[in-house]
Amino acid sequence: MHQHTGNWPGKTVANASGTYTYHDKEVLLIDIPGTYSLMSNSQEEEIARDYICFEKPDVMVVVVDATCLERNLNLVYQTMEITNNVVVCVNLLDEAEKKGIKIDIQKLSNLLGVPVVGTIARKKKTLKKLTETIDNVATNEITPKPIKIKYVPVIEDAIVMVEELIKEKIENKDENLIRWVSLKLIDGDEKIITSIEENLHIQIKGDKELALKLNEVKILLLKNNINENNFRDNIVSSIIGKAEKVSKKVCEYKNSNYNERDRKIDKILTSKKFGIPIMLLFLGVIFWITITGANYPSQLLSNFFSFLQDKLYILFDNINAPDWLTGILITGMFQTTGWVISVMLPPMMIFFPLFTLLEDLGYLPRIAFNLDGCFKKCCGTGKQALTMCMGFGCNAAGVVGCRIIDSPRERLIAILTNAFVPCNGRFPFLITIAMIFIGGFFTGIYKSVISTLVVLLVILLGIVLTLVISKILSKTVLKGIPSSFILELPPYRKPQIGKILVRSIFDRTIFVLGRAISVAAPVGIVIWLFANLTIGDLSILTYIANFLDPFAKLMGLDGYILTAFILGIPANEIVLPIILMSYMSTGSLVNLEDTYSIGQILIQNGWTILTAINVMIFTLLHFPCGTTLLTIKKETKSVKWTILAFALPTLCGVILCFLTTFIYNMINVLI
Repeated sequence: MHQHTGNWPGKTVANASGTYTYHDKEVLLIDIPGTYSLMSNSQEEEIARDYICFEKPDVMVVVVDATCLERNLNLVYQTMEITNNVVVCVNLLDEAEKKGIKIDIQKLSNLLGVPVVGTIARKKKTLKKLTETIDNVATNEITPKPIKIKYVPVIEDAIVMVEELIKEKIENKDENLIRWVSLKLIDGDEKIITSIEENLHIQIKGDKELALKLNEVKILLLKNNINENNFRDNIVSSIIGKAEKVSKKVCEYKNSNYNERDRKIDKILTSKKFGIPIMLLFLGVIFWITITGANYPSQLLSNFFSFLQDKLYILFDNINAPDWLTGILITGMFQTTGWVISVMLPPMMIFFPLFTLLEDLGYLPRIAFNLDGCFKKCCGTGKQALTMCMGFGCNAAGVVGCRIIDSPRERLIAILTNAFVPCNGRFPFLITIAMIFIGGFFTGIYKSVISTLVVLLVILLGIVLTLVISKILSKTVLKGIPSSFILELPPYRKPQIGKILVRSIFDRTIFVLGRAISVAAPVGIVIWLFANLTIGDLSILTYIANFLDPFAKLMGLDGYILTAFILGIPANEIVLPIILMSYMSTGSLVNLEDTYSIGQILIQNGWTILTAINVMIFTLLHFPCGTTLLTIKKETKSVKWTILAFALPTLCGVILCFLTTFIYNMINVLI
């Protein structure tokens, strides 16, 4: 429960650690990114490979899926090439039983030469045997003797030739490591060789003696029709062939069509005809439930914070606190924080569990599958759809998630375009404006349905622009062709409602809310100062708004709206309250109880349907928040790409607002 795993590949993109106690000994667990192979392509696979190869853990637990053992044994054999201390954990035995798959655990252990433990991770009692086995291997009570892969004779001869030279250069005389390094040098993968040099502190690329030996090995292999292009194929074929033989010996299938139910569902959910419409329907339902369900708790929270605020005013009045201190702490910091909680918490507590439900079911990889064709045409990858989905919760999380993308070029495109989908901080603003200016023309259920459709259209605009900008980037600054994309569609699984609620509330809702509050509190003080410090008869906030007003008018906005977006860089959630505060000249953030009151203030200050449309466009398309920008800088290690990530959505937003304003004005002239 302390670490969130997902029902799709690439959920974990960095090492995560945790501890547990067994027989009075503290055990440190390192959860490395999930991978199917140590012949790494993507960034998170490199992280996994480097940890296994160079960090020397006491025990390596390889978790395999009981429903597709043959494929997972590929990773088991590759891991056993590097270390003897391997424990194989065959998980999801309950899913295998449902599909009529029976695995002989003891026979599998005998064939692999390492301990094998069967588990059902959601049942704690099945983990006791696993923790006991881990302890026994770590304390040498059990000594695994893995049965290594034997390649074709000529490759084995080549490995021995290189091993003789590598033994002299590596301080660590571990036979497994020497063999693995020799194999990788023959393979010639530049990334792996660089990693070997960095972690083992040896020079490879400039070593003439080693170069001569490798050249000798290549000549030997060429004589046996093995070249640079098919060497890895030979290696992979040997591993897969062995995995297939072992799997056939230990697996018993009562029903050869055990995946038939999943395939029938996939024929609908991933079909060219229905796949994308169903995806939009699911998103629409989630947004509709979020919109209709968030209003009442938002109002209750708003009333609660208003009550607390009144009591704080009384308290500060009784202690004779100066007005400036009351303003900064209550009307500045407390009121801003209260607004953010009132507006953000209810939608998040509805949206995140529903979105996590789709993830737990195994539907998110189907979205990537459905959108793969679209991204391929834009010279991108379907994996970008997964990182885009993460962006709906938090763009910063979406940027980190881009590590699952193999190609550096495609990873960079995904990072630069992640902000084109609205994060959770922007949803409340979009929903509020849609309900006031679009849904306001309707009553009853139609109000929420129409508002949902408008929000869905805004999101579709973001997805379309993600594809368009990806295409432009791939034809200009990030030229290249799309890489191949292989995605496992995991089995559909019954969601664990209890864990979904805990995970979505604590791992996501509380985390995002905590980040927003930590930003909103100090920003509330800054906003109060801007609104209350005057130069002449005007506040600093008004001066800024007046300066920006001419440009804002061209966008169909006004200076206060543009100022609010700029001041909202730390957190998107505070844009609307800044706008309201500016209009009402209160010098503090306004805390209103319903959308009708908000709508009246906006309309009285000149908002029209054009203003609302442009505000929704610019809410979708403007610079990422401060947290996301810092994350982009960390992931790309480049100021240049961070500036581009800032400029791209902002430029798109400005251009679209110009266009809608121009078209709106032209229609009015013609009418």
